[in-house]
Amino acid sequence: MAGGYVMVERRVGALLERLVDEEPVIALHGPRSVGKSTVLWKLAESHHVGVIDLDDVETREALAANPRMVTMGEVPLCIDEYQRVPEILDAIKARLNRDGTRPGLAVITGSTRQDALPRTAQALTGRLHSLTIWPLSQGELAGVAEEFLTAIREDAEAVVGAQQPSDESRDGYAERVCAGGLPLALGRSETARARWFDDYVRQSVDRDAQELGQVRQRQALAELLGYVAAQTGQLMNVSKAADAVGVDRKTAEAYLRLLEDLFLTSRLPAWGTELRSRVSARPKMHLVDSGLAARLLRQTPAKLVDFEPTAMGTFGRLLETFVVGELRKQASWLDEPVTLGHWRTSDGAEVDLVVEFDDGDVVAVEVAGNERATGPVFSGLAQLRDALGGRFRAGVVLTTGSRSYTHADRLHVMPIDRIWQVCSYPAASRTRVVHPDTWTKMP
Repeated sequence: MAGGYVMVERRVGALLERLVDEEPVIALHGPRSVGKSTVLWKLAESHHVGVIDLDDVETREALAANPRMVTMGEVPLCIDEYQRVPEILDAIKARLNRDGTRPGLAVITGSTRQDALPRTAQALTGRLHSLTIWPLSQGELAGVAEEFLTAIREDAEAVVGAQQPSDESRDGYAERVCAGGLPLALGRSETARARWFDDYVRQSVDRDAQELGQVRQRQALAELLGYVAAQTGQLMNVSKAADAVGVDRKTAEAYLRLLEDLFLTSRLPAWGTELRSRVSARPKMHLVDSGLAARLLRQTPAKLVDFEPTAMGTFGRLLETFVVGELRKQASWLDEPVTLGHWRTSDGAEVDLVVEFDDGDVVAVEVAGNERATGPVFSGLAQLRDALGGRFRAGVVLTTGSRSYTHADRLHVMPIDRIWQVCSYPAASRTRVVHPDTWTKMP
């Protein structure tokens, strides 16, 4: 629907419906303006209950004065932005103690990580299942259900062999990277999108960060976010970050954690450090949304497609953040838990994303910002394959080219857009939900 607004079906919504039948309390966390409220309103509608919106001042003040009021409604209790009155978690705990632990008591949403909240927010430890909602995926925007990770794990050769040539261009990837997946940024003109991202950063730093904890050097926090954007997809050196923004290391570490707690950045830990002695243990840092990262770096699609060396390097880093973000979203919908990380050796061999499934199976992904995958780009994947043996299901180099093919034993090449075009079925039909954040403007 070009230039209009459509209902975007969120994959996490179906997962949430299943979890309501299994878990007593579910906390849906995610970035500001990512669509948590929309998912909650839809769940509430399907269960014929209301939503307690703690962004509303009168509601917030009433519940702050008498938190136990929140547990008197029909279940599931649906509470939006619970971190504004974290004391209500004690009231939910009291009801669980009184009525017994049973599935479907409450579904709550918050824009900060639960473990970053005051101690009272830890009241439901052991009874709360935390679920993260990330920005919109490319498949959600296209109305299809991506199954790239599952398909590659099960039979990579068959998947690769079934692919038609891609018609996506470098320009198209640059557009996708700069647009990102935050619903309210999508569909805007380039200028309007830039303004929206600027406001988003200001509100996150000026309001959300202050609510979560004391930030004595607000400008340093904003500069640190810009520094992480410039280093997105790179190994994080906290000492260099501290020097770059003029704070001590302890403050830099606290502020980096705060940026993660606000879902502005995401830490990708080192994986497989036990496989060999000289493997880096340092994490990589990514911005949660590639569009936000591009704006912080003042990048536009036109700038990114320039073949000047600096622009090419920036494009490669942003493209990696974009791909890691897309696959992180897909991993969050899987029924089984998975571990995500990166792998890098002291001699420079690396794998941008390692996905380890619960049974030990591994799928590895390397992102190449070029049309062709040359020999050196396979080095890290090959070393990881040889170290893991049968556990290594497949390694994929994702390129901006058009062809899919098998390069060597369990090593394959595919265009980047295959990650949202390897699908199982069309997404559920789109139906209207009456809520202000429900509709996403599509480009």
